[in-house]
Amino acid sequence: MQKVIQKFEQDWELHLNDLKELIKIPSISFEGFDKKSVLDCGHKVADLLKARGLENVKFLEIPNANPFVYGDWLHAKGKPTVLMYAHYDVQPIGQKNLWNTEPFEPTLLKGPGGERLYARGAADDKAGIIAQTAAIHSYLESLGELPVNIKIIVEGEEEIGSPNLDRFLQQYKDLFAADVILLSDTSNFDVGIPALTVSLRGLLGFEIEVRSLKNTVHSGMWGGPTPDPAMALSKLLSTLINKDGRVAVKEINKLVPKLTSAEKKFLRETPYHEKVFRHQLGIVKKAKLFFKKHEIWESLWRKPSISINAMQVASRSQAGNVINDTAWARVTLRLAPGMPVAKSREALVRHFKKNAQWGLDVKISWEEGNSGWAADPKIYETKAFKAAEKALTLGYGKKPVKMGCGGSIPFVKQFVQLLKGAPALLVGVEDPYTNAHGENESLCVSDFKKSCLSQIFLLHELSK
Repeated sequence: MQKVIQKFEQDWELHLNDLKELIKIPSISFEGFDKKSVLDCGHKVADLLKARGLENVKFLEIPNANPFVYGDWLHAKGKPTVLMYAHYDVQPIGQKNLWNTEPFEPTLLKGPGGERLYARGAADDKAGIIAQTAAIHSYLESLGELPVNIKIIVEGEEEIGSPNLDRFLQQYKDLFAADVILLSDTSNFDVGIPALTVSLRGLLGFEIEVRSLKNTVHSGMWGGPTPDPAMALSKLLSTLINKDGRVAVKEINKLVPKLTSAEKKFLRETPYHEKVFRHQLGIVKKAKLFFKKHEIWESLWRKPSISINAMQVASRSQAGNVINDTAWARVTLRLAPGMPVAKSREALVRHFKKNAQWGLDVKISWEEGNSGWAADPKIYETKAFKAAEKALTLGYGKKPVKMGCGGSIPFVKQFVQLLKGAPALLVGVEDPYTNAHGENESLCVSDFKKSCLSQIFLLHELSK
């Protein structure tokens, strides 16, 4: 292990540069962005896997989908096989004027925890890819072999909800056989405090459009008797939550699984300090948090939430004295683990039909949904989970926190089912100040280094 860690330390700048080179490619997987950039990033990842010692590197492709990049090293006879996962696609940059740096020009600046690397994809999830390749490279360059068998898959559609994952599994499932899943796309509890993520929420997204008129009209000539579609949409969306910010759709709340006494105990025991939480969130000074202290983690990790991601009636630059013909919004429902996607969608359809305003036309376009996931608590006693706890403790110098995640990673539940309950170890390089999906996304460089070290220790511990 000393040789492996020494090699990692010698090549630290190489691994940091690998990350910077991936970041420079704007691999935004959303519709309307350059698909060539996503493909270019996939090729860059494939080249990186080869350069860091992986074999059988190739694209896994199906029609009309961004490819998975696959590589393996399968020469550790009698040792477990670890399936590593990360993704190379990223979110759109958001509002360019709110960035302090160029979004795809990795820039080192001081921030929470010390030096941070600012760029879109710096943490989510290109650092996850490099944490894996750094560990693999360190072993192969120092010892000439890995302590376990490795299969690595890097996805190109995670940020848009992995809409083609089912088709990939149908075509390539025989390639993914493994004993343990190691996913590098989650967050630490705080800067310097590692975490093992044990639950994920699901996601159901949709676009809703309300139409009142065939075309925009003069608000002076027609205002009064004419229903405003923006008002109608606002009133309709406001029925989704109550005055305390909680989901107000009764049918949705009935679909939330009840927590066991052990799960409630785990959530109550997770550390919480409101001052720290508000600072990490960046919330305005007088804003109210919707849940009380003992409910915060449950509301983030094990309850549904609704967010309006975007709204459009007219642009700021073209705002005139008019009644617009249509109003549009994109909305997402985060599903608690165990909530069924189809029934949640049906419940929302019934709710919108019941609460539609003034007889206006309402059109809903559904995106592919994915359900949440929660680890069976029995996993905490498995050798794999204990190996991960030890590895993170060695890498960070602090014992990891078990925590949930309010985000969604469709890969986890489907692969756990595919591999018939193989333990899934979810680790990551983000922290509460990363601002993944927002402007000024960043990565704490010292924690990134500790994450790479943790993966080196983890491969060693899993070999036992």
